[in-house]
Amino acid sequence: MPGFDLNALLEQAQQLQEKMREAQDRLASKTVTGSSGGGMVIVTANGKGEIQKVQIDKQAVDPRDVPMLEDLVLAAVNSALKAAQEAAAAENPLSALGGMMPGFPK
Repeated sequence: MPGFDLNALLEQAQQLQEKMREAQDRLASKTVTGSSGGGMVIVTANGKGEIQKVQIDKQAVDPRDVPMLEDLVLAAVNSALKAAQEAAAAENPLSALGGMMPGFPK
C-alpha cells in the first residue's frame, strides 16, 4: 500500500500505550469520596476502586439501628465506587475518541 508507514503506526501505538500508563498512574494517586445519611457515613476510595477509609459519625451508631447503619455504609461505598469509575473514565485517553468516532465506546 503506497503511503502506509508501519513504523509510524507502531510509534503511535507506543505513544498511546505510554499515555494509558500515565493515565493509570494518575488515576491510582487520586482519591474520591462518597457519603450517605447527610454525611454521617463517608467512604474514601482510590482511583483503582479500592476502599481506603470508612468514617462513621458517632450519631449514626445506636445498637438498635445496626440495619440502618449497614444500609448507610453500603450506599456510601457505592457512591465512592461510582466516583472512582467516573474519575477513571475522565482519565482514559481513549474516551476522547468516543466523540470523534461513532460507535467507539466513551
